[in-house]
Amino acid sequence: MAHGYTEWAARLDGATLWTWSGPRDPARLVLPDGCMDLLWLDGRLTVAGPDTRAFAPGPAGGGCAGIRFAPGTAPALLGVPAQELRDRRVALDALWPGAEVRVLTERIGAAHDPAAALEGIALLRAARSGPPDPLTAEVAAQLRRGRSVAATARAVGLGARQLHRRSLAAFGYGPKTLARILRLQRALALVRAGRSYAEAAYAAGCADQAHLAREMRDLTGTTLGGHLAATDYGVAAANSETAQPSGSRTTA
Repeated sequence: MAHGYTEWAARLDGATLWTWSGPRDPARLVLPDGCMDLLWLDGRLTVAGPDTRAFAPGPAGGGCAGIRFAPGTAPALLGVPAQELRDRRVALDALWPGAEVRVLTERIGAAHDPAAALEGIALLRAARSGPPDPLTAEVAAQLRRGRSVAATARAVGLGARQLHRRSLAAFGYGPKTLARILRLQRALALVRAGRSYAEAAYAAGCADQAHLAREMRDLTGTTLGGHLAATDYGVAAANSETAQPSGSRTTA
């Protein structure tokens, strides 16, 4: 594994492979992103469910690997509704037969590339389970583009209650929460690309920078400046030197 965090596209549509080596910094939070992961961590296979708040991975050292599934795609593959895994880390043998998981655990433990072995498991499982529901994939796509929940419901031909029920099973939470999480991720991506906090807030669909700051606190328990200082040092410094409107101190 390369030192630190590395990620690259998996062969499974919409999925991402990643590895981490070295000590895990407890200040580096994992933010909600609408995704679910299959992890190889401390010699065990674990599923990370969809988060509604930031998760602190803990200070343990060593390496880990994972495959991150795009929003709405993991439940069919794992065979469990997403809401049952919301804000949880669950051993895979609690979801799949223990004998099967023991074989997979031995296979990955002996593999030179654990991430590639995880990808193989996901590809085989996907071939058995079939593709994810195209309707929920379209819901995620609509919300990712910044469409409102009402407009998304109309676009996919569902009523509000139907959309909420389908979203719980596919994403782990309702469409409003998913929309907020995806909007926050859009804003963070724009900041990392060099936009100021105020510009990123507006482009991502927030009312203003103060709105983005509140969303960051509500969904993660931290601030934009605090998070970026722990993960993207140069970005946080650049924003701190950018002229910003009233309220900018709430993000630092």
